[in-house]
Amino acid sequence: MMAIQVSRLAKIFVAPLLLLISACAPLGLDYQRPNVALPSAYNQSDAVAASTVVSASWWTLYQDAALNDLIRQALQNNADIKQAVARIEEVEAAAREIGAETFPSLNLDGRATRTRVTESGPFPVFAENPRNNFNAQIGTSFELDFWGKLRRAKESARAQALASHYAKATVDLSLTGMIAQQYWFLRSLDAQTAIALASLKTREASLSLTRRRLEGGVASGLDLHQAEAASASLKAQLAELGKLRAQTLHQLASLSGNLELSIPALANTGLSLPPTPPVGLPSSLLEARPDVRLAEQQLISANANIGVAKAALYPSISLTAALGGESLALSDVLKASSRIWTGGLNLNLPIFDSGKRSAQVDQASAQQKQVLANYQRVIQTAFTEVNDALVAVRQNAERESALSDSQVAAKKALDIAMHRYQSGYSAYLDVLDAQRVYHAAELSFVQAREARLQATVALFKALGGGWQAAN
Repeated sequence: MMAIQVSRLAKIFVAPLLLLISACAPLGLDYQRPNVALPSAYNQSDAVAASTVVSASWWTLYQDAALNDLIRQALQNNADIKQAVARIEEVEAAAREIGAETFPSLNLDGRATRTRVTESGPFPVFAENPRNNFNAQIGTSFELDFWGKLRRAKESARAQALASHYAKATVDLSLTGMIAQQYWFLRSLDAQTAIALASLKTREASLSLTRRRLEGGVASGLDLHQAEAASASLKAQLAELGKLRAQTLHQLASLSGNLELSIPALANTGLSLPPTPPVGLPSSLLEARPDVRLAEQQLISANANIGVAKAALYPSISLTAALGGESLALSDVLKASSRIWTGGLNLNLPIFDSGKRSAQVDQASAQQKQVLANYQRVIQTAFTEVNDALVAVRQNAERESALSDSQVAAKKALDIAMHRYQSGYSAYLDVLDAQRVYHAAELSFVQAREARLQATVALFKALGGGWQAAN
């Protein structure tokens, strides 16, 4: 009979109440993405290619197997990545905790006591003394979310959970960018070392020739000492290049999480050609940057927190209920005659708090303004970074082309100087000067290629990934 009465009560009062709550819009404004005025294309882009989309695995565009393997190891083993993953797990667990508050909780409460009361008091004792008491009941408590406080809190927690994913993606992008930059520096050192070794071989040959000419009375001691100084200078340069390579390899080992990392040196002076960005990158690609998405999720969370603070100005209403049994004997607890139940409605209405809750609303609003300003700053900074990277890619490509011409001209000048010296028409100083110019031209070309590669890495990081045409 009691169960029927409780069921009727739920149908009459609770069900309509829950329907009313679901129809109530939560306090605070729903999030709308703010408009940040940006040009449709970058300043260094000729036209807008709407079909361009971002590829997360941007490093594969270099088509370098060693680089791909390095980044694969880093994404699995790097300590910063592991920390970011743990942060995701923490925030998602917090979001599930807040989400659980939007549903009723159910608890089982059981008690067993043995009590003795005084027999010398004003009232007679009618039952056994001492006596047992057994109580078991299932209870529930549920806050009615009239004002959307729990819904806004859940919205904020969901945004924070997404933000943690984008925070990890930001770490991924930063890590892969650092590895690519260090890798191309390592390969540049390999190429410079190969050039220095080739130059040393040439200068050692010139030194041998000068010794023979000195023995034949054709060359002077000055020529010999100049040739010796030139060879010693290259040996010192090779030692410095070896030190830099070892230090760079150690950094790559730390970033990849493989302290036993070994990367064989290149045997030639060639560096990979960097991928060329397509004409017309639309500014909408900035939406793919994880830091931009992170800033937006933080803005969504801050916007929802205003609704949470505003809901605190209104009364909170909770339903409580319990159903169970109580008896002096454990075997009688589940009998109908031992059944007990309670139902209640709790109302908490703030009347006077000296403006505490209003101040909390103002705090939430001020925090939202700060996060909004940060969102705008992140987008504007991202736009500038892409423009700067596009300039660097273009100018380094032009610089590389000019240095290629310089390298060809320097080689021709060296051949002429060497021929004139062997024929006795010029001093050995002309040969040394031509060798120095050609060696510097070779190094400058390699360094220009490296700078061009580094610029494309910076562009990938600025865009939040690589580019590919949409199907």
